[in-house]
Amino acid sequence: MRKMRNISIAGAAVALTFATAAPALAANPPGTASSGSADFAKAGQTFKVAPLAVCDVNPDVPGTVTGSSPAVSRTGLKIGETSSACTTEAVNPAEFLTRTKSVATGSGFELSALTGQKGPRLKIASWSVNCDADEKGTAAGWELKGMSGWAGLPQQIPAGHVHEVKAGNGTVLARAKFTDTVFPVPNDGSISMTLLKITFEPSSGYTGSITLGTVACSPTP
Repeated sequence: MRKMRNISIAGAAVALTFATAAPALAANPPGTASSGSADFAKAGQTFKVAPLAVCDVNPDVPGTVTGSSPAVSRTGLKIGETSSACTTEAVNPAEFLTRTKSVATGSGFELSALTGQKGPRLKIASWSVNCDADEKGTAAGWELKGMSGWAGLPQQIPAGHVHEVKAGNGTVLARAKFTDTVFPVPNDGSISMTLLKITFEPSSGYTGSITLGTVACSPTP
């Protein structure tokens, strides 16, 4: 029996705006967050989870927009209750300066779909991902707690790390990409991050993918 660690990790990625002669058109929205989604299939049967706990920043009105979703269960997949909050704060109303924060949180993730191919049961007790923005730029942060079944995952996960989820005989059943961060080219200071995306390999018997935690934001006016 393989020993599975229970680990908690966190990190952040930062993007800064570049000086321009005229305002750049942001490639990302003012602010948005979702706790997860899924679209996978096996033997002609499809399992879908629409984006969970979605919220969008209202850049023109100070306040908080929230989203929430109840626990969901599909064959081989469970996700507990999820929530999100997208906030606009007036920093200096006289100069029309604002800042925003978009955050998505979730709990109770369990992927058992791979156990039929002698793969691990993947669990995450809770997760969060956030995107913060002001007139100077943006920053994205994340946290994962209570992970088990992730044999071989490093204690410090580098940005864009791809983890191979394997069966007991070494066959790769899925690939999990952590903290996939995208900066527009040219970089206008906006940023988007997907905390975790699990993509099934043909050897698993499944097709499709599962996503946990997505955010995006742009510098404020």
